[in-house]
Amino acid sequence: MHISHRSLKGATRPLALAALSVAIVGALFAPGSASASAFQLKENSAKGLGRAYAGSATAGGDVSVVVNNPAAMTDLKGTYLQADITGINFSTKFSGSAHDALGRPISGGNGGDGGTTLPVPALFFATQVGDRVHVGGGFSVPFGFQTEYDKNWVGRYNGIKSKFESLDATLSASFDVTDTFSLGASVIAQKTSAELTSAINYNAVGLSIQQGIGAQTAAGVAQIQAAAAAGQIPPAQAAAMIQAAVQQGQAAAAGVAALTPQGADGLARIKGDDWGYGWQLGGYWKLTPNDKLGLNYRSKISHRLEGTGNFTTTPGYDVLLSNPALAASIPPFSHTTGTADFTTPAVISASYWHQAEKFGLGIDVAYTKWDVFKNLTVNYGNSQPSTSEAYNWRNTVFASIGGDYYLSDKLTLRAGIAVDSTPTHLATRSPRVPDSTRQMASVGIGYKASEHFEINASYAHIFVNQAHVNTTSGTGDTLTGNFDDYGNLLSFSAQYKF
Repeated sequence: MHISHRSLKGATRPLALAALSVAIVGALFAPGSASASAFQLKENSAKGLGRAYAGSATAGGDVSVVVNNPAAMTDLKGTYLQADITGINFSTKFSGSAHDALGRPISGGNGGDGGTTLPVPALFFATQVGDRVHVGGGFSVPFGFQTEYDKNWVGRYNGIKSKFESLDATLSASFDVTDTFSLGASVIAQKTSAELTSAINYNAVGLSIQQGIGAQTAAGVAQIQAAAAAGQIPPAQAAAMIQAAVQQGQAAAAGVAALTPQGADGLARIKGDDWGYGWQLGGYWKLTPNDKLGLNYRSKISHRLEGTGNFTTTPGYDVLLSNPALAASIPPFSHTTGTADFTTPAVISASYWHQAEKFGLGIDVAYTKWDVFKNLTVNYGNSQPSTSEAYNWRNTVFASIGGDYYLSDKLTLRAGIAVDSTPTHLATRSPRVPDSTRQMASVGIGYKASEHFEINASYAHIFVNQAHVNTTSGTGDTLTGNFDDYGNLLSFSAQYKF
């Protein structure tokens, strides 16, 4: 049967829209939480991933510039819709040991593989509304991370499950100041959520109660001795009172020890979310007909996460809570509300692209202000003391080089390499984010089915330096050892130009 070229061309538009709609559905309904350096995500472009994000704002033809540098929308002549989805497989395995505040080894395994495999979606729209003006909108996940270890692992008091996620809705506009220079700006609405779980070492809590009983006993003995020295109590009576006080204190401490044996664990689960708002400014220069440079500043976004703290106790600890003499002076570990301040960092980025006839070459550099992440402190709505985890992260640098090779007008090959320094360091590195400096190698392919429709696919492997850890929990439990990490990224995109 003969099929004309005209009939094939007419079929392209509905097939393209059908493929794009599948990608959009995946982008809207896929959960967004995975890994990059710390919990920053660059995974918003299959094209960009193929060249390790080199030329992320300057290579052209990528609608993700709506969120990466709005000034670069000047290159998008017409109206575009683009959907990207990246599957991230992150693995982290621990080797080492843990001990409690008394130096006793903590039982348990290595936690298994604390990584996960999850999709990260992105969706973009851009249109030209005048000779010099472009507007666009985007949905993306700029920050996300999840680790989850076995509940009975040796580091359970330092963390079991950790999930951080920021979802951005971005509105952008650009203006061509001259034929070779454009400015762009965005407003960003960001929803950030966090979930943290860890085991509660009730044996350590019991030890602190025993120490309190010992201090009270010592204070009582000192008072009796002072009264005897002042002649207020006969020496024999004072000796009997001291002996009784010591015996009573020892009995009380022994009772607490029996109710909170080693290995007596509960579970803490803290969950909260918040909306925050930020902005970004971008500049875009056409240095020559073949060279382009983009600079972009994305602001930090401050949050006050509000949510709940849920705790499970042990039967022994419940007995202690039922004692009126203790209940008022020990943590209740009961369901309560809570708040925590959290800030996603500012990012300064530069993107360069050189265009030749058969290839394009790009370089990207980004500086992330992670020093805003000092600690994560949760303040509770009841009488329970606040909990705090110190991080004291450092600012980081990401650098990449990569490019495109044009096999034909329809087929493009991509490749790139990148290095991403870590904000974490030994003094405060946590199993929640067992990060270290990363290197990435990537490849990609693009196919332009028609003047209106194109698809892209990319793969990258992330090599991670060994992450050393020596951290102590709030109950004095120390985790010492190493994490071995790696990551695999697989990304697809569909773009339609109307």
